[in-house]
Amino acid sequence: MVDAHQTFVIVGGGLAGAKAAETLRAEGFTGRVILIGDELDHPYERPPLSKGYLVGKDDRESVFVHERAWYAQADVELHLGQTVTAVDRDDHCVHLGDGASVRYDKLLLATGAEPRRLDIPGTDLAGVHHLRRLAHAERLRQTLVALGRDNGHLVIAGAGWIGLEVAAAARGYGAEVTVIEAQATPLHQVVGPELGQVFAEVHQEHGVRFHFGARLTEITGQDGMVLAVRTDDGEEHPAHDVLAAIGAAPRTALAETAGLTLAAREQGGGIAVDAALRTSDPDIFAAGDVAALPVTGWGAALSASRVRVEHWANALNGGPAAARAMLGQDVTYDRIPYFFSDQYDLGLEYSGWAPPGTYDQVVVRGDAGKREFVAFWLKDRRVLAGMNVNVWDVTGDIQRLIRSGAPQDLDALADPGVPLSTLGT
Repeated sequence: MVDAHQTFVIVGGGLAGAKAAETLRAEGFTGRVILIGDELDHPYERPPLSKGYLVGKDDRESVFVHERAWYAQADVELHLGQTVTAVDRDDHCVHLGDGASVRYDKLLLATGAEPRRLDIPGTDLAGVHHLRRLAHAERLRQTLVALGRDNGHLVIAGAGWIGLEVAAAARGYGAEVTVIEAQATPLHQVVGPELGQVFAEVHQEHGVRFHFGARLTEITGQDGMVLAVRTDDGEEHPAHDVLAAIGAAPRTALAETAGLTLAAREQGGGIAVDAALRTSDPDIFAAGDVAALPVTGWGAALSASRVRVEHWANALNGGPAAARAMLGQDVTYDRIPYFFSDQYDLGLEYSGWAPPGTYDQVVVRGDAGKREFVAFWLKDRRVLAGMNVNVWDVTGDIQRLIRSGAPQDLDALADPGVPLSTLGT
């Protein structure tokens, strides 16, 4: 039974917010738990939106964190389709778009991120898409089916994870696909040029066309529908639909207007938190995509002091960690960043953080040409990140090497005959 001695409010109806609510109840919190989300759907996971659900393998109900009835059973009050317009730190309340206010003792901001928009002519045409929400995925899935049926053409702006996963899904439906990317290879900001070419070749083998070193400058259309796109090097590509997959920005407006400390742009932006996911206000916490995390026990070889991690595992684990900290437990959130991706018959897991400029060497164990390998990004022989491609059950060993910060024997690291579990830490 709920009593009203304390009220914990969660702003954000995604995975981090849902898992925080679940953890509060699992840890015995008997006060009010109020979860406020600006979508009409109850909390769901985002990876299926560009993976299983988009390709048609998973049904709609599979994306939800809990069944709808769970929230009532757990005495979690859902306020869906509701926008929080302001946080009043002095009065400990949040103001809602309908004019109501909700008081809090502790507040969790799990507001996530939003897709960056193309700032070019033509984005108001009917065939321009983004992919962040379930409604986006539903519309895009229908579009891909139609494009495949009618031999239609999808142009994707951006060759990051979302762009490549949607490209794979579109080819699976039979659609024609062109990817426009400003860098010389896909996934430049994550895997660098050394491994980016591997992903280019995978997609090219499946019929995806790339146009590297270019940016969209205009989407042209007729009668409100997309006809083509133009790039800054003068090229024109036919298109029936366009997906903007140029990254996401943390939703920090509430935190900023409330006067909370934000991370620097070079740290990914976001709301600055300590190791307990506490913001600059001791009664306000942040988790998931919006939180800029301190680099603690796993980043011995990194120069960065904070990172912002836009991945499923961070929401999955960060929400519960924040909930425990809200309850006054001793929390140190030092999870190594982790994500996974599926593209055609290629599956991968990536652990760590090593954007271009942070590493001085890449070591590959196995055969990259056969798409069965493990890649390591190192600085001063210390592992910053590792990616296993169609090689499984090695994530624990990779993360152990990252966390150790110890110099590695590069020959042994590259030798598939030397078990990762035996490498020095």
